Amino acid sequence: MNAEKLFADRIGGEQFGKSTEIYKFEKIKRAKAKARELHPDLEILDFGVGEPDQMAPAPIREALKVQVDLPENRGYADNGIAEFKQAAAEYMKNFFGVELDPASEINHSIGTKPALAMLPLAFVNPGDVIFQTVPGYPVMATHTKYLGGEVVDIPLLEENEFLPNLESIDPALADRCKLFYINYPNNPTGAVATDEFYDELIAFAQKHNILIIQDAPYATLVYDGDRKSILQRPGAKECALELHSMSKAYNMTGWRLAFFCGAAWAVEALATVKDNCDSGQFKAIQHAACAGIADESLAEGIRVHYEKRLRKMVNVLKDVGFDAQMPGGTFYLYIKAPKGAGDVEFSNAEEASLYLIENFGISTVPWDNTGPFIRFGAVFESAGEEDDERVLNELAARLAKAELKF
Repeated sequence: MNAEKLFADRIGGEQFGKSTEIYKFEKIKRAKAKARELHPDLEILDFGVGEPDQMAPAPIREALKVQVDLPENRGYADNGIAEFKQAAAEYMKNFFGVELDPASEINHSIGTKPALAMLPLAFVNPGDVIFQTVPGYPVMATHTKYLGGEVVDIPLLEENEFLPNLESIDPALADRCKLFYINYPNNPTGAVATDEFYDELIAFAQKHNILIIQDAPYATLVYDGDRKSILQRPGAKECALELHSMSKAYNMTGWRLAFFCGAAWAVEALATVKDNCDSGQFKAIQHAACAGIADESLAEGIRVHYEKRLRKMVNVLKDVGFDAQMPGGTFYLYIKAPKGAGDVEFSNAEEASLYLIENFGISTVPWDNTGPFIRFGAVFESAGEEDDERVLNELAARLAKAELKF
């Protein structure tokens, strides 16, 4: 059988599986393996993970134990149960003061990643343009390319506080654009969007007939100012779709539950595509989420956990020369990469990151899209707050030995 003839062009056609290119996270994985080989007794300090380090809140876990035994939860959920949509509406009201109709302006998804993957199916034809901010999460862009769409990268630059510069976008190109992907609080930069930016973006979208896709999995993790939703702003419910994840706010990463909300016409379009792609998340999981997602106190406990860690990490990194400061949100520190260590020079952030892993067992994520930056995550494994101190003291000691140059 000639399998090569069967592969779709969008994944490489006859060249599928033959590429020798090594992707960033595979390089990190290999560097960790090398560090373990060279230093078998060295603990890997992993600040590169992007998922919570704790269990979901007890009320949600306890609710699941009950719901999983109920026979009425055994069937397909399709486009979601009414109870979860209502809980999502209460979450939006309690956390952001946004009033939404659960029936027409909210729908669940099996995590935000599938929703982002399905969005182009609802809106993108061959030759259509979408905008995505970079650095960032590429799923919607990847699926746009699969469908023959064109992806335009909009850079997030430090001098613009990691917000896209809308004035720099060619108006003729904007007229061709259908979807504008943003992500605030932003991964990896930690930036939080301002009301002024949201208002500017809404006006831009209305002028050019664009649907804004605001990916908001870190919406509850903010450290300076109020939580924000683009749907708080005038006109947003006509031109914006916002995605909220239970993964980051409630440590429910493996549970795979999220919801999208906003413009009713966009919710309906995505829900129609979704209904032809999956049969919904297990009802028991949706019911379990109802036990806690509108409870601000549960989310606040998780937010405080990361804030404490981030503040300590900032001090550690500053002491060895990094230009570190508290992020506006998320659980990441996005800081300029060192230029070298000892007699070694780094040409980019990737080289710096791999050097730290292989030689000192410190794992981070490099970003070189708009300059050399390294992301430290406050989601490292530890046995509790006292052990946090041990991990961060060890980080400080290893970084001091590295003799980093900036």
